[in-house]
Amino acid sequence: MIQSLNLVFCATPRFAVPTLTSLVEGGFHVRLVVTQPDRPKGRGLELVASPIKQCSLKLELPIAQPESIKNNADFRAQLTDLNPDAIIVVGYGRIIPQWMLDLPPLGNINLHASLLPKYRGAAPIQWAIARGESITGVTTMKIDAGLDTGDILLQQEIPIAPNDTAETLAPKLAVVGADLTVTTLRGLQGDTIRSRQQDHSQATLAPILKKEDGLIDFSRPATEILNRLRAFQPWPGAHSKFRGKNLRVWQATGFDCTLPSSELKVEGNHLLVGCGHGTAIELLEVQLEGKKRSSAPDFIRGYRPQPGERLGA
Repeated sequence: MIQSLNLVFCATPRFAVPTLTSLVEGGFHVRLVVTQPDRPKGRGLELVASPIKQCSLKLELPIAQPESIKNNADFRAQLTDLNPDAIIVVGYGRIIPQWMLDLPPLGNINLHASLLPKYRGAAPIQWAIARGESITGVTTMKIDAGLDTGDILLQQEIPIAPNDTAETLAPKLAVVGADLTVTTLRGLQGDTIRSRQQDHSQATLAPILKKEDGLIDFSRPATEILNRLRAFQPWPGAHSKFRGKNLRVWQATGFDCTLPSSELKVEGNHLLVGCGHGTAIELLEVQLEGKKRSSAPDFIRGYRPQPGERLGA
């Protein structure tokens, strides 16, 4: 019976919580949850458990938090003794070593938040939005030694709404991915899934985000800038400089006018800035370094931007 499948679940982020919950509710036997060690956070640098550890404690599941796994003899012995039918990996944050790949008969199954081979890497949700995709989805695949290069098992598409940010899209994908993982395991157990190789020539990368990815390049057209603003919430955000200080842009929208790139213009309560290709955006909510978030009208009244002033300086 499918309910007798023994699983090891390797994950860390909130994105993986619906999958873990669905596996338990679906009758799968999660013998062990493997997650990252507690990390210091906040001003007090108190140790904080990962979202998956917090979920596992509520579900009363056994937990392991090894600092490393590749050459960890104790951890290897622990997993070998458990003899799992499959290992499920969802954003664990560690490269899966070959000994783990070889251990379970059904393989190591990864839930990835894109339609592979598009957006291989650490930030597929963010880069799909940043690059203007209207459709994304989730993929279950068998992990191999490469970076998200394993054979595809199942995929499910969902639309990206025009107002979606990384924060709003991720939970949608997490729910769809949870169902897809359960379906994948049932299909593997019933031998009804035929894996297929990825077309590596169509691969695109979604590298881990860096702070500089949020720096607004006003030579880009407005649409690209707005896509990146949506994509990079909450981190690294969209930012520039105003009068030598960092300026975070929290909300913006397109505006039909032509301004030189990065040049500011005030029209009544509208705060406009020129972008590439003869486009412009309207800044709706901003935050100057050391200050609170403020609406554009409040910013205009407080700082009185002058004709010809530019962002980025």
